Amino acid sequence: MKHTKDFDTYYRNIWKERWDALKSSFKGEPEYFTLEKGLLKPYFLDKASTCPAQALDVQPGDSVLDLCAAPGGKTLILALAKGEAGTLVANDKSADRRMRLKTVIKEHLPAPIAETVHITGYDAATWGLYQKDMYDRVLLDAPCSSERHVLSSPHYLAQWTPARTKQLAIRQFAMLAAALDAAKPGGRIVYSTCSISPLENDGVVEKLFKKRKDMFDIIELEPEIGEKTRYGIQILPDTAGAGPIYYCCLEKRHG
Repeated sequence: MKHTKDFDTYYRNIWKERWDALKSSFKGEPEYFTLEKGLLKPYFLDKASTCPAQALDVQPGDSVLDLCAAPGGKTLILALAKGEAGTLVANDKSADRRMRLKTVIKEHLPAPIAETVHITGYDAATWGLYQKDMYDRVLLDAPCSSERHVLSSPHYLAQWTPARTKQLAIRQFAMLAAALDAAKPGGRIVYSTCSISPLENDGVVEKLFKKRKDMFDIIELEPEIGEKTRYGIQILPDTAGAGPIYYCCLEKRHG
């Protein structure tokens, strides 16, 4: 019970009078989107989850890196946008999640596109040490607090502490810095989470500004759904019926 109370207190302090409605909205089913055109069979995902992949604006023939790709819904969107030309590296450190990712790609993508997708299992936080200035587009859908899932699981709720979001934000920053390194000059990076913690969202981008302010610019987005934050867009189920999803779009500077 203590962890439940701590969780509630922590997020109420952030969201104030909105917290009760937001927490209640997590109990409902999000609005789903059917990804179908160009696939062997339909794939269903939260409508909000499509937004970060679409914001990456992948073009035919691009070289694309999906740093935390599993389970694979966003990877399918990127692969279809890229088409049969170019390359897509779909990375996930977890072996179990990679198995699911492989199944999704095999069952949904036509062979000519699937053959251009390369699945890897490296640590996203160290990617920039080995490949720099390599990719036209980089998506980082980072592991996060995923509060919607925490609230639905007594097991995870019992383990929650305020330190969790702070620790995750540290790792997310390392991953975002690696994503910035991996992008070509002029390339686009989209950072996203399914967290409602500002530390893991705008807070990570704010830290990147402090550490590498001369390396990138924010691309201003005009979303169809969601609300603007300081640096990005947040889609929340109490108002949009989908999400939560946060995403921010960056462009790496030349030179």
